[in-house]
Amino acid sequence: MTDTRAAESADVLFRTGVGGTKCARWSTAASEVAFEHCPPLQPFPVRRGRRLAPGWWWSARTGRLVPYGSAAMRLHVMLLDRDPRISGLAARPLQLQWPGPGGLTAHAPQLMLRLADGQRVLADCTSRTEFSQGQRSLAQLMDELCVAVGWRYWVLGPVSPLYRRNVAWLSGYRHPRYRGGAVVDAALQEAFAEPTPLVEGADGFSNSLLVMPAVFNALWSGRLLADLDAAMHEQMLVWSPR
Repeated sequence: MTDTRAAESADVLFRTGVGGTKCARWSTAASEVAFEHCPPLQPFPVRRGRRLAPGWWWSARTGRLVPYGSAAMRLHVMLLDRDPRISGLAARPLQLQWPGPGGLTAHAPQLMLRLADGQRVLADCTSRTEFSQGQRSLAQLMDELCVAVGWRYWVLGPVSPLYRRNVAWLSGYRHPRYRGGAVVDAALQEAFAEPTPLVEGADGFSNSLLVMPAVFNALWSGRLLADLDAAMHEQMLVWSPR
C-alpha cells in the first residue's frame, strides 16, 4: 500500500473536549486536530503478572499528568519529558483504522508528540530488541500513514540501564520548585562554565546542600550537562552548555 492510498483509506478515532468519541478521515484530521490535547481513548488495563501497574506521570514540560500502561511506556514518557525537542505529549489520544484483507484493522499508538518545530509524531514503546514479522509490518504501515500526512512514526526501544537509572533519579527534582530562581540559575551557569566536579562547583555557594536540588533540576532539564551514561557521583564533571 502506498503512502497516499494508506492515508486516504484510513480513519482516526479520538475523544473530543466534551467527552464524546469522534471518527474522521485521517488525511484531514491530521492537520486540523490538536491531538496532543486530547484525553486517552480508554484507560490502560491492569494485567496480571505485570511488574508495573498503569499509572500517571507528572510532566514538567507540559504541567499535566500523562498516563502510562507499561514499564516501557513509563520509561519513555520520562525520557521525553526532559527532551528539549518536545512541546506536547499525550498518551494514546487516537486510534487509526483502515481496511485490510481480513476486514478493518486498527491500532492505537501509545504516544503522540508535538515537537518544538511543529512536527508531529506517533510513537510506540517496547522493551524488546527484536520484532516479529507482524510487528515489523505494522510499524511499516504506521510509518506510511504518518509520512503521508507529514507526520513521523517512532518505535522507542530499550535504553542503557545506567542512563535510565540516572535520569530516573534526576526526575525526582524535575518540579520547578527545585530550580531556585533566576539568580541561582545564573550563578550555576557561572560556577560550571567549564567542566567542573560536582562537589567543587557546589562548594562555591554559601550553603551547598541547599543549592544541590537546583543543580539536579538543571541536570534534569539540560541547563547543566553531565555524562549520564556513566555513574553519578560527587566528582562527576558538570558543565554549562554555553
